[in-house]
Amino acid sequence: MPQPSARISHIVPSGKNGWEVHFAALARKEAGDKIIMLSVGDHDFDTPEGTVEACVEAVRAGYHHYTQLPGLPRLREGFAKLSQECTGVETSADEVLVTIGGQGALYAAFQGILDPGSHAVIVSPYYATYPGTVRAAGGRYTEIETYAENGFEPRLEEIEAALEPDTRAILINSPNNPTGAIYSRSTMEQIAEICRQRDLWLLSDEVYWTIRADVDHVSPRSLPGMKDRTLVINSLSKSHGMTGWRIGWLTGPAEMIAVMTNLNLVATYGIPDFVSRAAIAAVENGFGVKEIAERYKRRRDAFLDAIHGMNGVIVRGSQGGMYVMLDIRAVEEDSEKFAWDLLAAENVAVMPGASFGEAANGHIRISLCQEEEVLREAAQRIRRFAGEKLATR
Repeated sequence: MPQPSARISHIVPSGKNGWEVHFAALARKEAGDKIIMLSVGDHDFDTPEGTVEACVEAVRAGYHHYTQLPGLPRLREGFAKLSQECTGVETSADEVLVTIGGQGALYAAFQGILDPGSHAVIVSPYYATYPGTVRAAGGRYTEIETYAENGFEPRLEEIEAALEPDTRAILINSPNNPTGAIYSRSTMEQIAEICRQRDLWLLSDEVYWTIRADVDHVSPRSLPGMKDRTLVINSLSKSHGMTGWRIGWLTGPAEMIAVMTNLNLVATYGIPDFVSRAAIAAVENGFGVKEIAERYKRRRDAFLDAIHGMNGVIVRGSQGGMYVMLDIRAVEEDSEKFAWDLLAAENVAVMPGASFGEAANGHIRISLCQEEEVLREAAQRIRRFAGEKLATR
């Protein structure tokens, strides 16, 4: 057959693939093995009933036709209110583009700011799709590492060193997946200053903003001079328990959103009507938001309490999102080997940190998508496994 495009062929990143651990564990679980799955970041509970019922009513009422390219006006208004709450900046509906999930917002953002060959800076550890999304836009990127000892917050000098003459953007994620780190106001202000000085876009993935410990969420969009150069990626997947519904949004300058609406013309031709109306109900009524945030706080507290005092393992980041990051370098420097060995010995599936960038090697990501009792049991198994590994070194 004729060859596929280089752009598509290069989307999938090379290197370590910790998802192999997850899929091996999933196959064993489906075959009947009792595996504790702490590898994937998908809720273990269903979408709130009010959202589901709104969708059913919309389907029965005939809402299954084309919608406006930037999204239904009422949904854009709802997302604008959420963006205002998230970022602390007054937001209008024309500053919002409805997308296919947070990934759709990320894709749209990079398509909107990168020309073929232009450059971006990605902060590592990162959500696994970031490199491929840059490649899908024909762009290049430099990955800068953050350090566990610094709470996985980026350092100004390392960002500056990564900039090139054709750098167009910096991509950050706070609360962070996989580390759970929440960037301080000082860190955000330093990144914002770089963007203002170099006339850069700042892409801010804030999907986990509602799920965090008692730590303030600072959106760079709220900082002086940043509203017109920040694109905020957001989603209902985690905050409203709607992972499979694929509904998200991008917030940015109205002029930029107007231009990027053209992308929906050729990419999605709009969002499904009945899904949009379910999302309107979820947003306007806040279905599940408080309960989901409280649930993950309890789970985080339960797991951290059970893991506390574990020899050779240090908790890093872990202030927000649905994850806990464990530094296992004193036990095993190769995170992928640790994950495979843990699965074999204790039937616990975790994600190797190396799957999220080299900065996270020597760490494992724990998903909190299990009940407290299961998380406590998993913590005890990890504790036992690490203790036995240390004893034989």
